[in-house]
Amino acid sequence: MMNNLRIIPFLFVGFIVFLACSRQLSSNQVDKDGYTLAWADEFNQEGKPDSTNWNYEHGFVRNQELQWYQTENASCKNGLLIIEARKEQKPNPRYQEGSSDWRRNRKTIDYTSSCLLTRGKKTWQYGRFELRARIDISPGMWPAWWTLGVEKGWPGNGEIDIMEYYRGKLLANIACLGPNQKTEWFSNTFQVDSLGGTKWSKQFHVWRMDWTEEFIALYCDNQLLNKVMLNQVVNKNGSGFNPFKQPHYMLLNLAMGGMNGGDPSKTEFPNRMEVDYVRVYQKK
Repeated sequence: MMNNLRIIPFLFVGFIVFLACSRQLSSNQVDKDGYTLAWADEFNQEGKPDSTNWNYEHGFVRNQELQWYQTENASCKNGLLIIEARKEQKPNPRYQEGSSDWRRNRKTIDYTSSCLLTRGKKTWQYGRFELRARIDISPGMWPAWWTLGVEKGWPGNGEIDIMEYYRGKLLANIACLGPNQKTEWFSNTFQVDSLGGTKWSKQFHVWRMDWTEEFIALYCDNQLLNKVMLNQVVNKNGSGFNPFKQPHYMLLNLAMGGMNGGDPSKTEFPNRMEVDYVRVYQKK
């Protein structure tokens, strides 16, 4: 009895030391190169994504893509955000016979998916952005994680494609307004076959952006994909406006077809983009 009582205080002290070490380890994990975790979504809840973080796009939106965006195709399960592309046919509620608008002249919806965005919820200016995800590289798939500036119309608001894939290529893009009202792209592309092809696509990968007052650097699995100095990406319309010296919001989507995505007709559906987490670190 006496021996057991003597052991208890030592156990208690050991437990306190363990907690202190655990907290210190957690702090070290959050602090990365002087960055501290400012915001994250770990997608640990079951069901719909956190509505305090995400809004949704609806309908046919851009690039003459095939998918109709709807909220039903996004869900959280087993710690993952799942954006599901489906092949399903239903009437286009915005259909107008004879319309020249591609969004309205399609009589039916043949594919559906989701696009989540933080516009109206969260914005950031500068920081380290990280995404851990698994993407499918089947024909016609066009997954992306990207940002847009809050002021000016596209492309004058600035676009950063931290993760983008289509037609066998992984892309790292930065865009602003170029001369003659055209889009100016600062892009690098990488053939997925050179990274491991199908085997690569079955694994989770970490995409990262380091965005500072001097540059934007884009990475995949710590491999530098693209780096652009901010003094290169000023809008070329004489305004002197730099769209990357303003807050941006982020978008997560799984698109199909359209101007760049390719033909998904031979792809098996449903198809998925799976996201483990999204994190934003900033310096104090």
